[in-house]
Amino acid sequence: MKNIWLFTLSLFLAACSHSDSETPMENPDTETMYFPENNSDTWETKDISTLEWNQAAVQPLLTYLEEKHSRSFMILVNGRIVMEEYFNGHTATTPWYWASAGKTLTATMTGIAEQEGFLSIDDKVSDYLGTGWTSEPLAKENLITNRHLLTMTSGLDDANGDDVSPANLQYKADAGTRWAYHNVYVKLQDVIAEATGQSWNNYFTAKLKTPIGMTGTWLASGDGDDLSVYWSTTRSMARFGLLALNNGKWKDQQIINSAYFTAMTTPSQSINKSYGYLWWLNGKESYHMPQTQIQFNGALIPTGPSDMFMALGKNDQKIYVIPSKKMVVIRMGDAADDVNWALSDFDKDLWEKISAVIGN
Repeated sequence: MKNIWLFTLSLFLAACSHSDSETPMENPDTETMYFPENNSDTWETKDISTLEWNQAAVQPLLTYLEEKHSRSFMILVNGRIVMEEYFNGHTATTPWYWASAGKTLTATMTGIAEQEGFLSIDDKVSDYLGTGWTSEPLAKENLITNRHLLTMTSGLDDANGDDVSPANLQYKADAGTRWAYHNVYVKLQDVIAEATGQSWNNYFTAKLKTPIGMTGTWLASGDGDDLSVYWSTTRSMARFGLLALNNGKWKDQQIINSAYFTAMTTPSQSINKSYGYLWWLNGKESYHMPQTQIQFNGALIPTGPSDMFMALGKNDQKIYVIPSKKMVVIRMGDAADDVNWALSDFDKDLWEKISAVIGN
């Protein structure tokens, strides 16, 4: 009995030892998920002091971001903004290009079209685009499915630049036998338009952009009308990241079914184990880089969380999604160092700085 009384007293004294002026630490695991309202600039924030983060490491992170030509940076925890910073004349209302980070929009829309019964990812691409959409022999062209475009395993030659006209889509290997980072994925937008009987932009707007309150527009990349790049504000990019954090669910609406979303963000083939359906995956045993057939051992970003999956775009456009931390991180800007396709040394260095703030 005496021991129970002493234990109760110790708990009481411990509770009383905290000053009323201290800010209680919140547990992200028990906090409800927040979604910003559509057509509203209002977005709930979370004071960084309520998290067990190293506030002394925040300014070094921001200084590094500015030095590395960033235009915006944002961290969400459970959907709430913890950090939102703009640099080099950029503002909350300034649009910027997603580059290849926008591939994940196309992957998501492919899943939506499939769940609505318009297509199957295992269908041949020629079922929708007709034969002759490449320069391959017909037997080889007919091997290419929508899944191959989603996984970068079409077998088409990636050495011929961004042009995806038939003359430029030439045979390199049988579909499914070679992983190569190739802009031919954009043909999925044509597949979706043909399958749904709607323009790509109209279907995207109705099924993804409007339901989650995104703004932005698709623009030609300069390499032809078929190669489109999405431009939006940082907050619109963050909305898509928040959808991804919640396995394709926005508030009470399952925008894309969770089974497809899980498949999209897990290894999609055995050649590049760090690639899903147009999403990059951290923490895997090996990876391939764009424009090379070399296999590298280890995780893509060894300084980042092992469960992180990523939308990565040219010149360091980033959406990092970390389920274990209920976190989304956005970076937009110019190339941190040299021009790059998607992944760069900046990812590793940036995550050293972020980890110094948020801990392991």
